[in-house]
Amino acid sequence: MKFSISREAFLQPLSQVIGVVERRQTLPVLANFLLVARDGRLTITGTDMEVELVSAVSADVSLDGEITVPARKLVDIIKALPDGANITFSVSDEKVTLTAGRSRFTLSTLPATEFPATDQVESLEDVVVSETSLKNMMDKTSFAMANQDVRYYLNGLLFDFSDQQLRAVATDGHRLAVCDLEGTINFAGDRQLIVPRKGVMELVRMLSADGDEVTLAIGRNHIRLVKGDTIFTSKLIDGRFPDYKAVIPAGADKQMLVDRATFTRALQRASILSNEKYRGVRLEASGSTIKIIAHNPQHEEAVEEIEAELSFDHLAVGFNVTYLLDALTAIETEQVSLELIDANSSCLVSAPDSDINRHVVMPLKL
Repeated sequence: MKFSISREAFLQPLSQVIGVVERRQTLPVLANFLLVARDGRLTITGTDMEVELVSAVSADVSLDGEITVPARKLVDIIKALPDGANITFSVSDEKVTLTAGRSRFTLSTLPATEFPATDQVESLEDVVVSETSLKNMMDKTSFAMANQDVRYYLNGLLFDFSDQQLRAVATDGHRLAVCDLEGTINFAGDRQLIVPRKGVMELVRMLSADGDEVTLAIGRNHIRLVKGDTIFTSKLIDGRFPDYKAVIPAGADKQMLVDRATFTRALQRASILSNEKYRGVRLEASGSTIKIIAHNPQHEEAVEEIEAELSFDHLAVGFNVTYLLDALTAIETEQVSLELIDANSSCLVSAPDSDINRHVVMPLKL
């Protein structure tokens, strides 16, 4: 196997794929990239057995072949080479030699036959969506995913297909984020599928905010997305997502309307003196103001007061300030609505008169 390629052309697909390679692996070969040089193309594959990324680039291939090489070492070497460097990559005696100008590196290898074969995704349905809308929907919900929760089905993002609509839902049991994809999609029937956290993070990184349409290929146990020369494949979490619709407060008659930017800055300032463990802030709403109060074990206190439109006389309720700030960041309107039934009920945070992007935050007893 032998090929030549410019540093910049090589670095782009390497940077795309390195995200799926874990620093700690169950199999040594999972720390490696699979490189395949054939017909003037170089294909780079990385996987952790759950998520796989494949990226291809044109290269001057003088000898076809395939091999696996240490992923992070290869990326670090290519990054450290000077701009415009031309790289020659060759394999002999189970070693890789990489030369660029007066620099030469020799890397260990493992046989390509040891690299886990990709499961073929038998696509049951292909869904064409706007890349920008898909990224936006995932950005506004993925932060609420659980991380290493024993309820494994929460460690991912729910894609809920129904009535030719696509909705993304994430929850960690303390908060819930829901966002609808704008416009209808061509999807027959209803289906829910859970993409694991790692797959979600790589998909968000792969998508761009100014892209065109992309196709999601949905199989029984996998989801695949092809964008240009990069192919993303992820296993799905085999579990049942909780009934998230039951968590969204219905019949909330207490509403607070506030300026989002003013509320956000006041919460950020108050959070400085909140309890580092529970991150609690207390909202005391009455008249036409909301008082934001934070305490900590050192008996320090922060008090902020902001203007608000209230549909009730008085209410005091506590929240985790981080959860509130995450929800406010995901909403882009100038004003934001907070709706509750009482001080013990969950709070619905949304843009006024819109239910495309909704967030539910559970109350905190302070």
